[in-house]
Amino acid sequence: MTIMGKGRKARRVFFAALGMLCLALGIVGVFVPGLPTTEFVLAASYLFSRSSPTLDAWLERQRWFGPLLRQFKATRGMPREAKLVALASTWTGVGISLYLLAAQGVGIQLMIVALGLIGTVTILFFGRYAARNANVVPVARQPLILS
Repeated sequence: MTIMGKGRKARRVFFAALGMLCLALGIVGVFVPGLPTTEFVLAASYLFSRSSPTLDAWLERQRWFGPLLRQFKATRGMPREAKLVALASTWTGVGISLYLLAAQGVGIQLMIVALGLIGTVTILFFGRYAARNANVVPVARQPLILS
């Protein structure tokens, strides 16, 4: 095997391992407020597509993340409803954090609000809207409770 072949294999293994780490963080983010899920799952999908088509296809077949990934890949944006949910959950998390960290001082509270504002600006102005696309197969709504 050539040096170039070893480098490609090492890069693929590195990307696959990093993708698994991102996926694990995304799964944890489902349960931990403030830890994003979508960003980590999208990063895992990107890394899997660069390292292993098998892992990428596996992730797209998953019940919880697959429909969202397929829609994102088809439209390259977020539906308006998803942006509204993201904003509502962001500011709910900011409010809970402000309440729980009230004793930590004004500096921490200002930092929390600043991060919430950065997230809001990012969602509103840098994320593209994705219209409901006729080419995207509609997905059934998933129940919120894991079963």
